[in-house]
Formats: sequence, C-alpha cells, structure tokens
Amino acid sequence: MYPLRRNRRLRTSESIRSLVRETLIAPDDFLVPLFVVEGKGVKEEISSMPGYFRYSLDLLTSEVNELWSLGLKGVLLFVKVPDELKDNSGKEALNPEGLMQRAIRTVKETAPEMVVMTDVALDPYSSFGHDGIVSEGKILNDDTNAVLAEMALSHAKAGADFVAPSDMMDGRIFEIRTLLEDEGFHDTGIMSYSAKYASAFYGPFRDALDSAPGFGDKKTYQMDPANRDEAIRETLMDINEGADIVMVKPGLCYLDIVRDIRNSVDVPVAVYQVSGEYAMLKAAAEKGWLDHDAVMMEQITAIKRAGAHIIASYFAKDVVKMLS
Repeated sequence: MYPLRRNRRLRTSESIRSLVRETLIAPDDFLVPLFVVEGKGVKEEISSMPGYFRYSLDLLTSEVNELWSLGLKGVLLFVKVPDELKDNSGKEALNPEGLMQRAIRTVKETAPEMVVMTDVALDPYSSFGHDGIVSEGKILNDDTNAVLAEMALSHAKAGADFVAPSDMMDGRIFEIRTLLEDEGFHDTGIMSYSAKYASAFYGPFRDALDSAPGFGDKKTYQMDPANRDEAIRETLMDINEGADIVMVKPGLCYLDIVRDIRNSVDVPVAVYQVSGEYAMLKAAAEKGWLDHDAVMMEQITAIKRAGAHIIASYFAKDVVKMLS
C-alpha cells in the first residue's frame, strides 16, 4: 500500500518506462494493404485516403521492394477492376491472367519471401457492387460460395500464400478449404474475415476500388455492430471449417470483440484498421486538431494491446519508419 508502493516509480523516465512496457510494436506485426490497377506508370493517390496510392504492376515492384527493406513481410492485395469486366457471375475473378493473379506473381517475383495474402470477394468484380451473386435483389449464399472457392484456387495457383475471404457468406471457409485440399494446395492458408461488421468506416476503401453497392447495403451478410456474442460464434465456425487466421474488422470501435476472440480461440487473430480510421486521423491532423504521429502510435498500440497478433493497416509504413 501507499507509501510503500508508489506506482510512479516505474514512470520516472523514458528508459524505465521502456523497460516495463507491456505492449511493443514491431514491423512483424503488420500486414500492408496494397491497391492495384491496370496500366503502366500509374501511381494515383486515393482522394479520400491522403498519402495512399493505387499502383500499376510496374510500379508495384518498387513499393514491394521498399516494404521489404523496411522489414514489412506481408501484403494484402486488392484490385480495381475495369467496369467493362464486371458482371454478376464473377467471371473475371477466375481469369488466370486477371489483374489479381498477375499482381500475385509480380509480388512473388519481386520479393519471393514476402507473404502474399489476397482478397477473396466478388464486390470488385460485381456489376452490383455486392460481395455475392445477386438474384431478384438478394445475395445468393451457396452460389456465391462456389465462385469464391474457385477464386481462392486461382489465387493459390498464382502463388498466394494465404487467401482472405472478406465476404461473410455462411460456409465459405469450408468450401474454400475443401477445394484447396482436393486440388493439392494443402499449404495455402486461409485468413478469414470472421467478424466483419456492417460498418460506416468503409467509405474511402470503396472509393479506392469503386466497389460501393449499387443498391441497398451489406447488412444481410456483414454483422450488426450492436452484436458481440455473434462474433464468437462466427469465428468458431470459421475455425472449425478450416480458417488458419481469423480477423476482426474494423479496428478501434471493436477492440472489445478483439479481446473476446483472443480469449476464446487458439489461432492468430488479425485486426483490420480500416480506411475510415485512416482518413479521420489524416483529416484531423491536416486541420491541426491532432498530433498525427502520436495518435497513430496510440491507435496501433491499442489494437495490439487488445489482442491482435497481426494488424492490417494503411499506417504500416509510417509506423515502421518511426520505429527505425
């Protein structure tokens, strides 16, 4: 008791604080989202995500090399599909020479040891902007799963280390794992977006990929932000179906979910710090209302402290540069 115990003794200098710090941030914590577009010489800033870019394949190589030089060892690939290739069947998603498949090969040729994870969902390819096949205004679950499994297989054939289903269809992990096993891709992992909420924080991401839903919303398949116990059920189902890593998305508003899941499962837990979280801090810092770097580090620390093994973040490069 006080005065025999004075907790402030452990806060008297930065050296002491660093010795007893419970949560440490390192480059190995991060997964870097990358947006890929067709063309040559393209590095275009995303207007709602200042300082973040879409890359054509020729410039993707230099970005990957920089990430690797910084000690960042994993990327999560997304593609912006031309409108003329979008339909309601996901045909382009299965094209072995599609943009995603070429992007996977490009990263692997550039940095063979880089862990490549790929987005598996139909919204970038959908003429409706939804994560599944649409019929009479409804998203078809099982028909979508069949396409998602073929999509994941095409990514595995192109060299992906992990596929990352982000669609929230029921049973899609089982369908993907079964097909990968049947085709001999036993070592291709699955990082499942297990607790992906129907969040209002996704707007800038949809700008980045032109993937906003053309009608309605995504609340019939993404989770209700009001629900907590459901996240555990979803996550346990995905693990039972073959997920190797599970993800919570978004980040800061769902740190209670991260901790619940970390306490409930025995597989790595990932968190996606999403585009809206990135854009809010950028906008506030631009106005001079917040210290960008201090808040960025506080947010990242909070996500890891809550239980994240892996953090997918648009701040990854900035954080690692600060650490160095």
